[in-house]
Amino acid sequence: MSARTKLAAQVLQKARRAGVTIGTAESCTGGWIGKSLTDPAGSSDVFVGGLITYSNPAKMRVLGVPNAAFKPGGAVSEPVATAMAEGGNKILYTDICIAVTGVAGPGGGSRSKPVGTVWFALSQKGKPTQAIVQNFGNKGRDQVRKLTVMYALEWLSEALNT
Repeated sequence: MSARTKLAAQVLQKARRAGVTIGTAESCTGGWIGKSLTDPAGSSDVFVGGLITYSNPAKMRVLGVPNAAFKPGGAVSEPVATAMAEGGNKILYTDICIAVTGVAGPGGGSRSKPVGTVWFALSQKGKPTQAIVQNFGNKGRDQVRKLTVMYALEWLSEALNT
């Protein structure tokens, strides 16, 4: 069993104990967080679903990300990640939703947002939405995505401890 599968199983177990449901809103990972959470058998009791919104229009139409959220820093920014997480929670009727938007590479990076930059946001019922940025470096598209999934699962695990 891979480290990712073990971590996902721990997240699911913590969600069961806490009696909460989980959803995802993903861009740069293309559904890998949701896949990871559905790899362990029996995940459907706590994992509601995931939304893959790769384009900006999809983020707006599906998740309700306002056009103004893209103005300050584009799709890979705190306002967009926050709106994605909140929209995912609303649409999926979950207790907790994690969102990711980033530059997985190999292109698309800039001086202010190099390849490997990923914004994460976590929306939980009854708590303010949190967001954080990480830069995993230009280690190749798959590696950036794998690191993003692991970070998202670790953050979900921590959030479910409280």
